[in-house]
Amino acid sequence: MPPLLVVQHTPGGGPGRFGDWLVSDGVPLRVVRAYDGAVVPRRPGPHSGVLVLGGGYLPDDDDRAPWLAATRELVAEALRDGTPVFGVCLGGQLLARVAGGTVRAEHGTPELGSTPLTVRAEADADPLFRGLPRRVTAVERHVDAVTALPPGAVWLMESADCPYQAFRVGAAAWGVQFHPEAGAARLRSWDPAELRRRGADPDALVRAAERDEPAASVVWRAVARRFAGLVRGGAGR
Repeated sequence: MPPLLVVQHTPGGGPGRFGDWLVSDGVPLRVVRAYDGAVVPRRPGPHSGVLVLGGGYLPDDDDRAPWLAATRELVAEALRDGTPVFGVCLGGQLLARVAGGTVRAEHGTPELGSTPLTVRAEADADPLFRGLPRRVTAVERHVDAVTALPPGAVWLMESADCPYQAFRVGAAAWGVQFHPEAGAARLRSWDPAELRRRGADPDALVRAAERDEPAASVVWRAVARRFAGLVRGGAGR
């Protein structure tokens, strides 16, 4: 089977458990470490799908992350040919931007750590999010946010402080603001000084994530399995 193309923006922002779940469900990965100089393909080409991970940039922050121009082109081409796409945090914002939505820097209330999310009724018919509990949690780490969804996008999830937590563009492209790939252990690698500057208690964040992880991992494992099935089946193409 052709590998899933994974675009990684930072050394600590790898595919994590979401990638492990995809591999266990028969989807091999090709991780492009763009931060380290690896070239991001501008077209999906022979890959079975595209996974764009998170990072501390805006989707068009080309001065600091020059590979983002190629990543936007990659996602745009995937949308055109129906290649499955899953965008995480920055990746979700980039999908929104490419498809005609808007993203703003330092917008709203920052979300850090395990965060309660609401699954909207529109998700009942979605290939990935159908049948999930109405209330779930996921790890968040963002200060930028999607402020308007692309035309025709399906709004799937929301939170109290950030409305656009998950959405779908077309038949096979999803963006999420949260980090399904990150378990509680990921929080231990976060800079505690930065968290305190934003008013968060690092130890409390870890405890909350550990408390929520058993239920959350079941939810995001199910989403990963469904995405793997769509990738294996060539969804939308």
